Amino acid sequence: MAQRIGFIGLGIMGKPMAKNLLKAGYALTVHSRSRGPVEEVVKAGAKAAASPREVAAAGEVIITMLPNSPDVEKVVLGEAGVLAGAKPGTILADMSTISPIVSQRLAQEAAKRGVAMLDAPVSGGEKGAIEGTLSIMVGGEKATLEKVTPIFKAMGRTITHLGSVGAGGFVKCANQIIVALNLTAIGEALVLGAKAGVDPELMIQALMGGMAASRCLEMKGPNILKGNFQPGFKIDLHYKDLGLIMETGRALGVPLPVTALVQEMFNALRVKGRGSLDHSAVITLLEDLAGVQVRKP
Repeated sequence: MAQRIGFIGLGIMGKPMAKNLLKAGYALTVHSRSRGPVEEVVKAGAKAAASPREVAAAGEVIITMLPNSPDVEKVVLGEAGVLAGAKPGTILADMSTISPIVSQRLAQEAAKRGVAMLDAPVSGGEKGAIEGTLSIMVGGEKATLEKVTPIFKAMGRTITHLGSVGAGGFVKCANQIIVALNLTAIGEALVLGAKAGVDPELMIQALMGGMAASRCLEMKGPNILKGNFQPGFKIDLHYKDLGLIMETGRALGVPLPVTALVQEMFNALRVKGRGSLDHSAVITLLEDLAGVQVRKP
């Protein structure tokens, strides 16, 4: 019989992930701060719970998909939290992007209650969450991962065991560095070409044929040309991730000078009121600085 799953956090990523679990035939109990997404997922076949504790009491595998470290800490450790309702033998899979150091601390607390924890952040954005093609980066015991691998396969295409708890988060930090810097480099390159009078569409076509080709350019290029910055992943969230990355770098004694600069660029976008746009909108700040527009009218 398929495991009973609890899912906490039905945001841009969490809601489609939960729906994919329902499509795969899992019994699902859900909880989220916003009532609307809960009602939508309940209509698709899930049951609603009033608290994380209630979710934990109903499930054998509990998945959290939340914005930041304090949110996960509250949901897991709070008076009405996951550990207050979880039975020994429960598996907690935190798929949020949080501090890997916090993940390690939470795993220690979970172990005291007989709960095994995985940190399993994802990459692929809203599109990947909807299509069930996420890359899932997993830290924790391999035997624990094997128990939930079928569940992860309902949400993702690439599932990589990276080591003990925290390893998933450290690799997600690396992922977010590469994506943020890549999007910023794409912005600078396209703004340079536009200022020189080169057709941006032809420029992307040429770049995709050589060493400058990237998943970011492939996925984000067409929307940049249209000026479509409907968020697949918000600037606000990526700025949060960059903050986690800088904290992690300081804790480990790893200087991250270029990441620090890009973090300030994302901060400038937030100051300009663009935090709710897709992270590819970093190009708009560069357009402002150069006095040129890449987007086609």
